[in-house]
Amino acid sequence: GLIRSVQKFELCFPKLLNASCKKQMRTHFEFILSYVTLSSITVITTTLNLLVIISIAHFKQLQTPTNLLLLSLAVSDFFVGLLMFFQIILIDGCWFLGDLMCTLYYVLDYTITSASVGSMVLISIDRYMAICDPLHYSTKVTEKRVQVCVCLCWICSVIFQILVLSDNLKQPGRYNSCSGECVVVNNYIAGLVDLVVSFIGPVTVIIVLYMKVFVVAVSQARAMRSHIAAVTLQGSVKVTAKKSEMKAARTLGVVVVVFLICFSPYYCYCVALTDNLLNPVSAAFVICLYYFNSCLNPLIYAFFYPWFRKCLKLVVTLQILQPGSSERNIL
Repeated sequence: GLIRSVQKFELCFPKLLNASCKKQMRTHFEFILSYVTLSSITVITTTLNLLVIISIAHFKQLQTPTNLLLLSLAVSDFFVGLLMFFQIILIDGCWFLGDLMCTLYYVLDYTITSASVGSMVLISIDRYMAICDPLHYSTKVTEKRVQVCVCLCWICSVIFQILVLSDNLKQPGRYNSCSGECVVVNNYIAGLVDLVVSFIGPVTVIIVLYMKVFVVAVSQARAMRSHIAAVTLQGSVKVTAKKSEMKAARTLGVVVVVFLICFSPYYCYCVALTDNLLNPVSAAFVICLYYFNSCLNPLIYAFFYPWFRKCLKLVVTLQILQPGSSERNIL
């Protein structure tokens, strides 16, 4: 049979009576499960991304333009991990840190999301240049230019989100319906601009660039096939070409698909939020998925690289503290 759960409520601020928000009462099991899940994701996300940051920042050999973009992504993902601490505070639905902290939390959250998406766009531009214009790659994509792009990405994210949330910053807590609530509200136009600038635009750029990269990778595989076909038997070559085409498709597919799977529901949730279309359970799932992407990024980008495993060993065994360790041969 069905077990009926009766919702009981307590107040966030019992002394304020009617002005206080209601605390959502959960079973002991639900509370522990939420707490353990969020805490685990926080620890794993911050630890993995911190390892990426230490590795790239410490070893001079790793400070290439592409890795500087991975460093930017790792920094934004590291902050996402730290921000999950506030989600843990909000487990029972009450915010105790005041209205200003609530607004700043959202500004920080949105800024980091924008910077993360921006870093993904820069990574896709970098891969596009490397595969589609390999002859001019080293002259066009320099360390200095990448540093400037990364700084601009972060500065623009901060300015843009302050503008989007300006109403909430002028008067923190103006949209709260009761004490202990933490909400920010954008006007329709600001929300629409944010959706286009922070999600639809970047995602379109990423998909278009990766499609072009994929087309070039496939044509390179075909060129290799016809080259080998001149020297070898036709039969065995078809298999090789198929494999290389599939490999190109898979690698690029993983990168784009994981990002879209984790981010798309979050932006749909932000749109649905204004119409209260989602129940708390699906909202929690969407937010966890969005945060989980920051945990997956170092796995997708870094664990596929043998140098990361080598760095991991050197960092964990504290060998990076030895003099001259930054000059070590990692690659």
